[in-house]
Amino acid sequence: MIGQAEGDDRSILFLTSSSGSSQPIQRLRSAGWHVISCNPGQESVEGIDLCQIGIVHFQKFNAEFIAFLENMFGRYPDIRWIALVEKNQLENSRIKTLISENFHDFHTMPIDLDRLNVILGHAYGFNRLVHDAKRNEHLKVIDEYGIVGVSQQIAHLRNLIRKAATTDSPVLILGESGTGKELVASAIHAQSAKRDGPFIAVNCASLPATLIQSELFGYEKGAFTGAESRKIGLIESAAGGTLFLDEIGDLSASLQVNLLRFLQEKRITRVGGHEEIPVNARVIAATNLDLESEIESEAFRKDLYYRLNVIQIKTASLRERREDIEHLARHFLEKFRSERKRGKIGFSAEAIMAMHQYDWPGNVRELSNKILRALIIAEGRAITAADLELAGSRASQIITSLDEVRSEAEARAIVKMIIFTKKNMSETARLLGVTRATLYRLIAKHNLLASAQRDDNEASLTAREG
Repeated sequence: MIGQAEGDDRSILFLTSSSGSSQPIQRLRSAGWHVISCNPGQESVEGIDLCQIGIVHFQKFNAEFIAFLENMFGRYPDIRWIALVEKNQLENSRIKTLISENFHDFHTMPIDLDRLNVILGHAYGFNRLVHDAKRNEHLKVIDEYGIVGVSQQIAHLRNLIRKAATTDSPVLILGESGTGKELVASAIHAQSAKRDGPFIAVNCASLPATLIQSELFGYEKGAFTGAESRKIGLIESAAGGTLFLDEIGDLSASLQVNLLRFLQEKRITRVGGHEEIPVNARVIAATNLDLESEIESEAFRKDLYYRLNVIQIKTASLRERREDIEHLARHFLEKFRSERKRGKIGFSAEAIMAMHQYDWPGNVRELSNKILRALIIAEGRAITAADLELAGSRASQIITSLDEVRSEAEARAIVKMIIFTKKNMSETARLLGVTRATLYRLIAKHNLLASAQRDDNEASLTAREG
C-alpha cells in the first residue's frame, strides 16, 4: 500500500496450522528475528501490521488451513510470503499450485538457517523495491495540485490548466457534479501570476437569494436594517487573486446583470453605496448545467455566457475515465487511513472489480464518500465489495451469487457426508479434511442437523420405494 509504515526489518509473520511449530519459531528467534505466530482462529494478532515478510509452515494441509491462508493473503496483500515445506509435500499438486500463485519463495525442511536467511533477505529487499516503485508511480498519478489520474482525459485536463494559468482571461469549467471543478479552478490559480493572492470560492447555489447580492458585492453601513457597519463583499475580497463562482447557472437574472458589469468594467458598487470600486480579480466560473440550453430558455444571459466562456474546460465524468478509478480509490483510502491513524488496509479483488463496473453517477465525490464509509465499517484488512455498497454493480451481483453457490455447495457436501458416515462426526470431519470443532461450527452456521435428518429420511424412503 502506498504510504505504508516502514515496518520492523526483523519482524516475521509465522502462519501454521497448529501449535506444533515451536521448533522452527525458536530457530528463527535464535537468529534474531522477531516472530509473530498465528494459526486458524487467530487472524487478528497484535504486531502483524509491522511485518513485511511472512512464513507459512505447511503441516496439516486441509480445507480449513487453505481457507485460513486465503483469508490472510487477502487481508495482508503487501506481505511477501515464504513457504516451509517437507520435500514430499512438493509432490502434492495443490500445494505446488498454491506456492506458485502466492509465494515469493519456499524452503524445504529441515531448516538451514543460513539458506533461509538469504531467502528472507531477498524477500525483504524485493518488498522494498515494490514499495518504492509504488511510491514513485503514485507521484506520477497525483500532481502537486491534487489532481489524480493517468487517463488521457486527465492528461488533456492538466494541459488545459497550464495554458489557462498563463492568462487572466475568464475560464468557464463545465462538468457533472462531483467531477472536481473547484479543484481545477484551484490548480489554475496556483499556477497563475495571481498565485500569491487570495482564492475565494463561492457556491452561488448555496447563498440565499435575499443575501447573495450583499454577499458578493458587499454593503455600506445603513444600507438596510441590520447593516451596522460596512462589509467587504466576496468579489472585493478576491482582489489580487481569483474569484471562483461555482454553480454560476443558478444566479438570478438581476445578479447576472451585475456580474456582467463587473466583468466588463472590473468595478463594483457596494449595496447602499455610490462609489465605484476597482477590483482586479480573475474570474473562474463553473456549472453542471447546459448553459446553451439555459440561454435558449432565457434562464441565462447570452452576453454573460460569452464573457465567461473565453477559455472553456470540461471535466470528464468518472465513467469516462475508468482507468483512474483504482488510482483515485487508493488515493482516498490512504488519505482517510492516515487521517484516522488506521493500520494497513487494502481492497479485495472483488471490491476493485465492483468499483470498475459501477457507473458512479456522483463521480469522484461519490467515490470519496464510499471509500470513507467502507474504511469505517470494514472489519478485516481488505475492503470488500459489500463494504462499498455499490447498488446496481454487476460485479456485486456476481459476487453475491458466487457466495451463495459456494455456501450451498458446502452445506450439501456436509449433509451428504453426515448421512454417508451415519452421523459419525469424527469420520465426517476426517473425510471432509476439517477438525471436529470446524465441522460443528459449519453445522451450526448452515443449521444442518435438521437438513441431515430430513435428507436421511428421504434417502431411506427412496431406498424402500426402490
